[in-house]
Amino acid sequence: MIGQLRQKFIATNMLLVSLVLLAVFSIQTFSSYQHAREQIYQTQIMALRWLSQEFRPGFVFGKPPRDNRQRPDGDFPTVPVFAVEIDSDGQIIAIQEGPGATVDKETAQQLVDAALSHSGMRGNLSQENLSYLFQEEETRQFIAFADDRSIASSIRNQLLSSTLIYALALTGFYLISRFLARLALRPAEQAWERQRQFVADASHELKTPITVILANTGIVLAHPDDPVNKQSKWIDYIQDEAIRMKALVDDMLFLAKSDAARLPSHLTSVQLDQLVTGSLLPFESVAFEANVALTEEVAAGITIQGDEAQLRRLIVILLDNAIKYAGGQGSVLVRLDRAQEHPRLTVHNTGPAIPSEHLPHLFERFYRSDPARDRNQGGYGLGLAIAQSIVEGHGGKISVSSTPADGTTFTVVFPKK
Repeated sequence: MIGQLRQKFIATNMLLVSLVLLAVFSIQTFSSYQHAREQIYQTQIMALRWLSQEFRPGFVFGKPPRDNRQRPDGDFPTVPVFAVEIDSDGQIIAIQEGPGATVDKETAQQLVDAALSHSGMRGNLSQENLSYLFQEEETRQFIAFADDRSIASSIRNQLLSSTLIYALALTGFYLISRFLARLALRPAEQAWERQRQFVADASHELKTPITVILANTGIVLAHPDDPVNKQSKWIDYIQDEAIRMKALVDDMLFLAKSDAARLPSHLTSVQLDQLVTGSLLPFESVAFEANVALTEEVAAGITIQGDEAQLRRLIVILLDNAIKYAGGQGSVLVRLDRAQEHPRLTVHNTGPAIPSEHLPHLFERFYRSDPARDRNQGGYGLGLAIAQSIVEGHGGKISVSSTPADGTTFTVVFPKK
């Protein structure tokens, strides 16, 4: 699916770039054509202007006149051109050749006859690759002929250069598009992979309780005549697994709502110090049974905007996780203070350090640094993922550090109120 999406991204990008380049080169080619056509027209105008003026001996087209009285209005272009003066019968009276043009009178007369056979003051003699322009001054008539091959040459050169640039540009944009496709679709690819892994892990976790429930149900149904009190053990197993499965489904539903940004948000002013202290009380007996020393350092008067139920769940997850892995004769320290005016909650526990290769993955769903121990303690690997979701939903950040010397510390930093 991601591969197909990447190909569509590249194809769409290349199509848009191709259309833009074609539009640019079409405009550029048309502009070149118009420029060449205008150059020929101006050449014809100049040729007619010189022929209509009194001819001065010594003048040669393409060279500057000997005095200002012979200077035309502007420099004469280098397009091959010649001009003729004709009488009322279309016969040539005079011929003036321009730079690069050599024509005899017979050929010039044939061209004049061909031009006169067309209507209009301007036109083209396609077989001869010439364009012509008429001009009348009182009783005098003039025709200027210019070589059109410069237009074809200009367009041909423009098309060749445009084709080369087009090919190079498309090649470059294709490589860039491949890079951008990988870069732009990487979050989607990672999200797709996480979703696929999430479904696979959820299916695996649900398989165990469902298997246990079906097995115990089969035992009960195999003895339909036995009283309930005699089969209470199997019924208790069914209930325990159903409760565990419900907890798993609730956790997955919470994360699914978090992904869809549909978490219920009842933002109120929460006395975080009181919430932390209140959440510690139920864990005193849990810590005592686990032979773990539980202490607190809670600064008073720390308030944040948030959802009280979700924040309590966050504290419970971190406390439960810390007590589980503090180890025998271990300790857990819960601290609430401020860091640069930001409320900060830290939960530290002793015990074996988490290997460094596991730290970047602790907040991933269904991830366990020690799978066997987590399953024995009833964990699914969703607690820290839920904790991260709650923290991010409140605009905060959660991090973890773990070393053999200092133990493991989870730190939550909330935004300023």
